Amino acid sequence: MNSNELYTGHFGLAERPFTLVPDPSFLFWSKQHKRAYAVLEFGVLSRAPITLITGEIGSGKTTLVQKLLSQMDDSVRVGLLSNVQGDRGELLQWVMNALSIPFEPTESYVTLFQRFQESIVSEYAEGRRVVLIIDEAQNLSSEGLEEMRMLTNINANKDELIQLILVGQPELKEIVLSPGMRQLAQRVAASFHLEGMDEPTVRSYIKHRLKVAGGTGREITPLACGEIFNATKGIPRLVNQLCELSLLYAWSGNSSRVSVKAVRNVLEDGVFFASNLTEEEAEPEADTTKPLFLREGRRVDIPKKKTG
Repeated sequence: MNSNELYTGHFGLAERPFTLVPDPSFLFWSKQHKRAYAVLEFGVLSRAPITLITGEIGSGKTTLVQKLLSQMDDSVRVGLLSNVQGDRGELLQWVMNALSIPFEPTESYVTLFQRFQESIVSEYAEGRRVVLIIDEAQNLSSEGLEEMRMLTNINANKDELIQLILVGQPELKEIVLSPGMRQLAQRVAASFHLEGMDEPTVRSYIKHRLKVAGGTGREITPLACGEIFNATKGIPRLVNQLCELSLLYAWSGNSSRVSVKAVRNVLEDGVFFASNLTEEEAEPEADTTKPLFLREGRRVDIPKKKTG
């Protein structure tokens, strides 16, 4: 059986609307996701040394990064790292590998750094900017983060030659703001924290994804959407999980729409594993941080990727 045909035909959907794989085509532009994306754009175009994006697990950070990557043109060279760890030499090798800079693993750190610096300067001479995106950056040690900061010290004619975008869970922000990371914090030119969606936004989010998948947006009732919000605290990944299971339950019961009963049955049966979290674990951390440049009414767009 094709997994994409589990319940899609029953509800008149062309594809599954709530898969967990980050997919920019399903990106829902809530107010805070628009602001977070604007911060990413601003960080790239303003040559910010470090841009910081944090949020709960499943809040949409990786999807925003994928959207950003799709908008990059040939004037930007991008390296993407995820869940990277290691000592100073290993981290530099990971960075060089992400940027396709050739090296020999047996080379000394000094030689590696020289190769790295020469490559970055060469990119600058050819009019290209270098952006290094580190996803799940909270897994880096304080020493690792400090090593990443040191890379931003490479400059020419007052221009930053390499920019960092650090993306991670809420603890990343706590690490950056700790007393020992003052130099790193001072280089953060733009930051944003993604919180869980409120109930009206969850309703719009569910309707949006159903429509993108070929539905009417009414396959899940408004009351069921409210139940989903209560159970997920508005975290997109959890919303996706519970919506998918609720569609599956409604399909197995031959119901034409997902009702509150279907959602509650999923929760009562314990198949929605996230419902086993304590309220403290599931509740997203409140944060009122807003990007400073938005208060000035500034808006920037990244050049579209060239085609042909």
